[in-house]
Amino acid sequence: MAFIDVFNGDADGICALIQLRRHQPVDSTLVTGVKRDIALLRRVEASRGDTVTVLDVAVEKNQPHLDRLLAAGVIVDYTDHHTPGELPTADNFVHSINTSPEICTSALINGRLAGAQAPWAVVGCFGDNLDSTAERLKATLNPALDTSGWRELGILINYNGYGADVEDLHFHPADLYRRLQPHNTPTDCLRNDPELIATLRRGYQEDMELAERAEIVVADERVAVIRLPAASWARRVSGVFSNALANEHPERAHAVLTDVSGGLLVSVRAPISNREGADTVCRQFATGGGRPAAAGINLLPEAELEDFVRALRSEFDSNV
Repeated sequence: MAFIDVFNGDADGICALIQLRRHQPVDSTLVTGVKRDIALLRRVEASRGDTVTVLDVAVEKNQPHLDRLLAAGVIVDYTDHHTPGELPTADNFVHSINTSPEICTSALINGRLAGAQAPWAVVGCFGDNLDSTAERLKATLNPALDTSGWRELGILINYNGYGADVEDLHFHPADLYRRLQPHNTPTDCLRNDPELIATLRRGYQEDMELAERAEIVVADERVAVIRLPAASWARRVSGVFSNALANEHPERAHAVLTDVSGGLLVSVRAPISNREGADTVCRQFATGGGRPAAAGINLLPEAELEDFVRALRSEFDSNV
């Protein structure tokens, strides 16, 4: 009997798995990749009696291979917060799916474990830009706890997940998970692995400084569109830059476009004041998906850029 852990390479996926495996240790095979590499079950080979745990990747994007594994008798334990599409009804499919905009996979695992690894859940929520959810979880530990370092760690883990491929990243997500998981708490990690934190912090600060000088395509009270060049730093920073803009202008929707081969990589954030609609915009385009608060398009043709801006305005600008 084998165990296979499949998880998104961002902060939410990594921190969800840290919680689970600190509480329920198993010797497992890790399957992960860059944040946007979400069709991960295509890489999984398993047999009857094996257990595949899936964290923070949409059912909808993995449906054919999920069906394949279930038909083979594999036990699939699925936890996620993205729009799932139609869920299988097989007895060997165990799932916890919640698409509430204030919920992420780390929060769902925290509930499943009754808070047994809550500090890492807080880090995952901060990384997923759910600061209010992180603060609520922190209150169950100690309302006076200083979690500023935990928040930075979550942002840095999330930052590491973005890129066209793993060569863009500072650490492969599986290696980053292995580096973080042995620490009892995020505080232990910050104290005991300064080299890791320094590497991510330096990269984050350098990339964000470059992003601040990016081309502004559209910017008004309701909608902003920023365009980044075809560079590894731009691919790394696109998601966390989107989050930073959303936090700075909570009433405004944001889209960060990154030039890639064949078109544009798109990150969309709904206004923090109303975390709805990002997925509605992105699903209008062939490679789009995500959740109401945060969504993206893996490849938007340049010829469809004006259509995208119109769709963004239609969803978020009441004056259109």
